[in-house]
Amino acid sequence: MNEFIEKEGKKLRLGYTTGSCAAAASKAAAYMLLSGRRKERISLETPKGIALELDIEDIRMTEASVSCAVRKDAGDDPDITDGALVYSTVSFTNGTGVFIDGGAGVGRVTKPGLDQPVGNAAINSVPRSMIRENVEQVMRLFDCSGGLSVIISIPEGAELAKKTFNPRLGIVGGISVLGTTGIVEPMSEKALIETIRAELSQRRALGFDAALLTPGNYGAEFIRTGLGLDPEKAVQTSNFIGDSIDICRELGFKRILLIGHIGKLVKLAGNMMNTHSKYGDCRMELLAAHAGAAGADAQLIAKILDCAACDEAVRLLREKAPALEAAALSGVTAAAKANLARRAGEAVSVEMIMFSKEYGVLGSTENAGEYIDLFKEN
Repeated sequence: MNEFIEKEGKKLRLGYTTGSCAAAASKAAAYMLLSGRRKERISLETPKGIALELDIEDIRMTEASVSCAVRKDAGDDPDITDGALVYSTVSFTNGTGVFIDGGAGVGRVTKPGLDQPVGNAAINSVPRSMIRENVEQVMRLFDCSGGLSVIISIPEGAELAKKTFNPRLGIVGGISVLGTTGIVEPMSEKALIETIRAELSQRRALGFDAALLTPGNYGAEFIRTGLGLDPEKAVQTSNFIGDSIDICRELGFKRILLIGHIGKLVKLAGNMMNTHSKYGDCRMELLAAHAGAAGADAQLIAKILDCAACDEAVRLLREKAPALEAAALSGVTAAAKANLARRAGEAVSVEMIMFSKEYGVLGSTENAGEYIDLFKEN
């Protein structure tokens, strides 16, 4: 791939996701199955709008099925799946439409709360849509009204998965097929932090002494739909919550309202101010500890520790110990605020709201409501 971006004065090459590989291989395999002709290069339009021309490898054709692969290219991003072959086997099946599943090296979901339900292959929603849309495009080209089975496999996947959080998340047998844009952009922490600084500097220059922060798109959407605030007023911190607090203090902000998903903010209760998973994943340990402090028994604590996602842990609390849920989540919120206040110092007041897409507001500090009103006015 020959698309580039510039970060920190460096020219960095973009790559493409495992989802793009799976969709491209599926499109090529479907074409060969329905046409009977080899296809050694295929075009793919990614959700980001960047068109790819990808080589097709290891083609195996029979009258009933076709298997082929696309090699993952992560560009200049240090992605563990770089160079891995992503295979798709497309075959005729009874019924109509496109059936998608995972084969060898693609993980299988065993715990609730993830992108896919328990039992499904760990092929996330956007890659599934890409695969389906591209195979259906080929079916229309050849006027195929029957059914096609698409099986995605990654021979190196089981070994690669050992280097990821998949086993902890309850995804067994391989890696996940991921990607929301189809494109891999090399990440630069320094560049992201400077972007945050630039946005906060601009707001401070406009005379505001209060900052509305959120880690990402989940928070921005909740700010709009759950709180009725303009998400454009929020600065997205990504995983750099501690750095963002530091910048607010340096710029002279007096008040901060942090709004985020429990999956991010629960880590603050353990003083993890960079919430990226590469620095650790203590979510369930923290939730279990606060549930225990609220009175949860050993059996419930063990179940929380075995959860793959925070929503699932909240569901367990809600079902098994509803009288303890508020106390446990209040403990998480209070610990997170204490760590934020310590980071911010005496000159800056920090309030926070912790939410879940499924359950809404789960924790709110004492003056958060007052800060919401402030941002409605300004």
